[in-house]
Amino acid sequence: MKQILVTNDDGVHSDGIHELARALARLGKVIVVAPHIEASAIGHALTLRRPLRMERLREDIYEVDGTPTDCVNVAITKLYSTPPDLVVSGINKGYNLGDDVTYSGTVSGALEGSLLGIPSIAVSLERTAEYDFTIAAEAAATVAEAVLARGLPARTFININVPSGTPRGMRATVQSKRNHITVVAEREDPRGRPYYWIEEGQNDWEPHDRSDFQAVKDGFISVTPLQPDLTAHDALAFVEEQLVRSTPTSSRG
Repeated sequence: MKQILVTNDDGVHSDGIHELARALARLGKVIVVAPHIEASAIGHALTLRRPLRMERLREDIYEVDGTPTDCVNVAITKLYSTPPDLVVSGINKGYNLGDDVTYSGTVSGALEGSLLGIPSIAVSLERTAEYDFTIAAEAAATVAEAVLARGLPARTFININVPSGTPRGMRATVQSKRNHITVVAEREDPRGRPYYWIEEGQNDWEPHDRSDFQAVKDGFISVTPLQPDLTAHDALAFVEEQLVRSTPTSSRG
């Protein structure tokens, strides 16, 4: 029987993670290990300066007082004698598209699985007033079934984004880009001291027919292959010619 680890960043009590676990149960044995409280926008953070605790809530459902990355590491080392066959992270309340994947705890759960050599998937659903996770869970299960059967290229994981309503199908997509403008609101507490809220800035996406943003905008489920390698391969020649060869390796005063 296939072994599937499910995590998220919305917390162990989120409806999305349990709908996901139910959909994946037909593919193998599912264990849920998720943060005990919401850990959204925490990225790939790993807890190193305090101990972590894992509590069993009920059969095959555990909470960890840490990040999604913590959850994956604790689960794999303490609940499995051999690594699971698949890690699935989600279902997140709100898209994880384009550059925003770098902030996402949901995506980081899958990223950590990939770094540990386990085929991994992240899945997110469009933010709405009321959530119906059924279609997103089925989409994740469909992709998961294919991944379990065929595998993934080494050091690759899958990022799924699902629009609300009935999707028109699936598209293989690339990560989109957008213009980033920082918006930080300043307010005062009752003692007159300033405090700050980081708010969502401008949300202008660069046009690209095959982007994840365009896919969900057109009503399709976006399926994007991602990788941990952040090397800008197209810039290697520039760095070699303009920064390395032209820069003295030592200098004397």
